[in-house]
Amino acid sequence: MQKAAAIVHAGPALGARFTQYTVEFEAGGSLAPAQTQRFVYVLEGELEIDGASLALGDYAYFPSNHYASLSAKNAARAAIVEKPYQELSGIPAPAHFTGRESDIAPAPLNGDQALEVRSLLPDNLSFDFAVNTMTYLPGATLPMVEIHIMEHGLFMLAGGGIYRLGDQWYPVAEGDFIWMAPYCPQWFGALGKTPAKYLIYKDWNRGPQ
Repeated sequence: MQKAAAIVHAGPALGARFTQYTVEFEAGGSLAPAQTQRFVYVLEGELEIDGASLALGDYAYFPSNHYASLSAKNAARAAIVEKPYQELSGIPAPAHFTGRESDIAPAPLNGDQALEVRSLLPDNLSFDFAVNTMTYLPGATLPMVEIHIMEHGLFMLAGGGIYRLGDQWYPVAEGDFIWMAPYCPQWFGALGKTPAKYLIYKDWNRGPQ
């Protein structure tokens, strides 16, 4: 990186099989290409990728060893996920693409209109992880306590609420991050007068390591 700072939230040293961090770009800052696959979600300002601009809520996926770098003409922030790609026999690796969260139609979780999910990566076997945004109206909750083999990286984008992790309860608000290891019991409920929203990563479409 040049003229930028990384706030590392989770990585292999913690026990995670991915790395997630927030980059704070100064004007003229840049982030070099990665050897691993990379997902970028713009939190503030604008980023430039090969002459194309990504604004708030825009995102990009880069396969392993992709040549593109990120740059910022002015101050900007982005959430970054990096993960070594896990191949699947007979399935080609995904290609680079960009998207806009507002272009994705929200889907109610289990029919609950107070809890909307937007899937930012295509639902096909070439991707070995998923990234979604989840938006809760005040008072909305997950329908059950979940326990599963996937791990999560969760970044609070707006609002707040209460998160259960194992047998403990934690208040969370905009800017907070949670790493959830596999098999960690987890549950969330939105509190306050405004919607709660988070960006969530999970490994996907592959067997347990």
